[in-house]
Amino acid sequence: MVLEEKFSLANGVQLPKLGLGTWMISDDEVERVVRDAAQIGYRHFDTAQAYGNERGVGQALRSCGVPRDQLFVTTKLAAECKSYVEAKRLIDASLEKLGLNHIDMMLIHSPQPWAEFREGGRFFEGNLEAWRALEEAYDAGKLRAIGVSNFERADLDNLIDNGSVKPMVNQILAHVGNTPFDLIDYSQSKDILVEAYSPVAHGALIGNNDIAAMAEKYGVSVAQICIRYCFQIGLLPLPKSTKADHLRTNAALDFEIAQSDMELLKSSHGETNYGEASAFPVFGKKRQVTSAAAKG
Repeated sequence: MVLEEKFSLANGVQLPKLGLGTWMISDDEVERVVRDAAQIGYRHFDTAQAYGNERGVGQALRSCGVPRDQLFVTTKLAAECKSYVEAKRLIDASLEKLGLNHIDMMLIHSPQPWAEFREGGRFFEGNLEAWRALEEAYDAGKLRAIGVSNFERADLDNLIDNGSVKPMVNQILAHVGNTPFDLIDYSQSKDILVEAYSPVAHGALIGNNDIAAMAEKYGVSVAQICIRYCFQIGLLPLPKSTKADHLRTNAALDFEIAQSDMELLKSSHGETNYGEASAFPVFGKKRQVTSAAAKG
């Protein structure tokens, strides 16, 4: 059963192969969603300072009845934080909001602040400052693992070449039709686990006729095909749902996509309509956003 399978990070820490994403789930609603997911068998939960729901995630984890050592929670340092002092403060703020004595993994949410996402600036010095704070918290036992999100090769190299601890994870946008194989291959070559957020393209692939036909062939849903695709290229997917029945089917992945079908999925490309999510920088459209609106 996929919910019981785990990846091992470079430092030996293990984490469940399937996680629950919580972007755009309110702080109040996320308590119910996380508790439902925990009852179904999920043990890996992904949040962020920018999501504004750390309190709700932490409350659910503390009250779900699952022992803490069986749960894995990831949060992310605000993309706008590019200083050591501010990063130290925000790490402690996440611990307080989650109500936990340690966080299993913390990531730098983006190499650029959201308002400047992919605008050309690299923020190498600022990312090293934030990374130094994460390294310090990792050494102190506040964090069991540290990594990054939305980092490209040059951003990864900056931390690998100049930091003391190599990033253990790179969480990126990856799904059928938008799979950055070069970045995935490079990250994996550096022993960095790649996590895929929005593996169903924030729901945009549900209406894809080609994937629907393939899903019918396997007797599964479009979402299951998309999530299974991520597994078979070595990624850790983080699908999101607020409905218990979807949480169950998203985790029912004990089938194999044939190699010929995988090749079709890998070669799929084209512009994806992300709906309401299209406004956010990680989906390729520039917008001045507050940190509370940031995705990834």
